[in-house]
Amino acid sequence: MGEKMDDIKGKAKEAVGDATGNKDLEREGKVDQGVSGAKEKLTNAADAIGDKVKDVNR
Repeated sequence: MGEKMDDIKGKAKEAVGDATGNKDLEREGKVDQGVSGAKEKLTNAADAIGDKVKDVNR
């Protein structure tokens, strides 16, 4: 759930940065979105590994 909030905040920062011409804020928003995506992928991978471990232990 935190990843979704990070993505939303990143999009908002990017939009405000774009609208105001603040390139630093726009870049920061893009970075936040990228970090959010990476966190989501890591969470999915950890869940998949956990599922495999459970299957092996059955």
